[in-house]
Amino acid sequence: MDWGTELWDQYDIIEKHTQSGLELVEKYVKFVKERTEIEQNYAKQLRNLSKKYNPKRSGKDEPECRLSSYQSFVDILNEMNDYAGQRELIAENMMMNICIDLTKYLQELKQERKTYLLDAKKAQQSLESTYKQLDSSKKRFEREWREAERAAQYAEKTDQDINATKADVEKAKQQAHMRAHVAEECKNDYAAQLQKYNKEKNQFYFSDMPLIFNKLQDLDERRVRKVAQGYILFSDTEKHVMPIIGKCLEGITKAGTNVDEKNDSLIVIEQNKSGFERPGDVEFEDYSQGINRASSDSSLGTPKGPMDLLGKNRNKNFWLFSKKSKLSTSTLPPFSTPPVPSPANGPNSPKFGRDPLSYCLKEINKTVKPRISSFRTLRRSKFTPDRIMPTVTEDFAHLPPEQRRKRLQQKLEDICKELQKEVDQSEALGKMKDVYEKNPQMGDPASLAPQINQTSQNIERLRGELNKYETWVAEAGVRGDTLRYKSHTFNNNGAHDLLSPDGAHSDESTPDTSQAIYAEFDDDFEDEELTAPIGKCTAMYSFPGASEGTISMQEGEVLSVVEEDKGDGWTRVRRSNGDEGYIPTSYVTVSINK
Repeated sequence: MDWGTELWDQYDIIEKHTQSGLELVEKYVKFVKERTEIEQNYAKQLRNLSKKYNPKRSGKDEPECRLSSYQSFVDILNEMNDYAGQRELIAENMMMNICIDLTKYLQELKQERKTYLLDAKKAQQSLESTYKQLDSSKKRFEREWREAERAAQYAEKTDQDINATKADVEKAKQQAHMRAHVAEECKNDYAAQLQKYNKEKNQFYFSDMPLIFNKLQDLDERRVRKVAQGYILFSDTEKHVMPIIGKCLEGITKAGTNVDEKNDSLIVIEQNKSGFERPGDVEFEDYSQGINRASSDSSLGTPKGPMDLLGKNRNKNFWLFSKKSKLSTSTLPPFSTPPVPSPANGPNSPKFGRDPLSYCLKEINKTVKPRISSFRTLRRSKFTPDRIMPTVTEDFAHLPPEQRRKRLQQKLEDICKELQKEVDQSEALGKMKDVYEKNPQMGDPASLAPQINQTSQNIERLRGELNKYETWVAEAGVRGDTLRYKSHTFNNNGAHDLLSPDGAHSDESTPDTSQAIYAEFDDDFEDEELTAPIGKCTAMYSFPGASEGTISMQEGEVLSVVEEDKGDGWTRVRRSNGDEGYIPTSYVTVSINK
């Protein structure tokens, strides 16, 4: 059974089927590629997981490293790393043996199929050309034969006409004879073209096309056989590494069986046993006998027993659950986060009463003289080239309150990171200098002096910037609902808080209120056309609007919304009398026009 015999008239079906087969190969190659990506990502994640939980080099000398449970966990991580390598090998073999090989074979099949279809198209075009010639000769024969018949009828009519001359009759007969001769030639040409067309047609349907169809059948069968091999390789590729994966899993099992809990307990005892005797009973102090408690040997403040056995450790606490200091003076203290005050529409703290935000804004802006009457001019001047642009200052005072606070916090965090880096470098240089002093052959200690001096200067500079930005953060963070954390300053004696726990300023962080928050703008900007409102809002709480650019409002008051909250917690509104300003978004219920 072959396509040339059984499907001789199904050219379109064969063309569509072979194209579908090639698309199946492409789809399978794409499937395997995605599988390899999954394997590679899986292996990468396993390696990162093993690396994440593997002990660092500096931690291998820790006492826990001697414990069998710890060592077994390290062995599991190593086995998992090897397991990840096998997953990578699966992905690599699939890519080489299936994807690349099938892709190359697919290109060859496409080119071969294209050649066969081109041959079929040429044969079809040749047959169509012959048929056109046949049709043309047939029509010519038909036309000439009709002309010959008319010429013969005309000659016969002329011969019977008594008025016609002999010359007219002779001319008509010659014309009829000529037309008959031409018609006969057309007839012979038509017969020859018909014979040629039938021969080519027979060759086309019984020889040329069946041969092409059989070649396409062979191509399709080879394609099916090749993709079947790819299916098998998909499984065999993973089967080949299964023994190694099994060994990795066996290694994990072995690591679990190697754990010896008794030996681990002995190691813990060996590493942590102090050798002290247990403390004795506390003697009874009889105050009725007038014993001097301060000088009594049996006083609770000076118990006998273990404290007398400590020797040089007499000044240490002898409590089982003693508190250990978590803050080392040799390291930089991190930021600590105080409790965030309750939101504006939630329960208010007793200190701030009903209006925490208004209280904080009043406190920081008591001495600030207003310079602009509306944020409208500030907003418009930023986008108008011919207006006076607000002065960009180092403390970001040109920004709105929330934006300024965010920028200052980000700057403060960057300075702390840089300061920590410089302190670490300073410690490293100090250690290197000690090594050079003890071992001169390793290097000259004096060569480190420039680096040490530069690092010290950098630390002092960064500490100055840190204090400066902490002051600005305290100034910008006076809003009760936006204060995020309590910053620290660094000095040689450790760390001290810039803000008190309740968010109030300490003596060392009194903000400088001499500098206004926003730049002054020309009064003629107020004459510009008002922006059309985009909605309305209803005040849930009263707001005094004491700071620059803000506007006061009463609980229940309805205002027009001119500009929505841009993410900084403030909304620009307008009263019916034309007064504009910013209010806290959390203090109102906003309804935007659709």
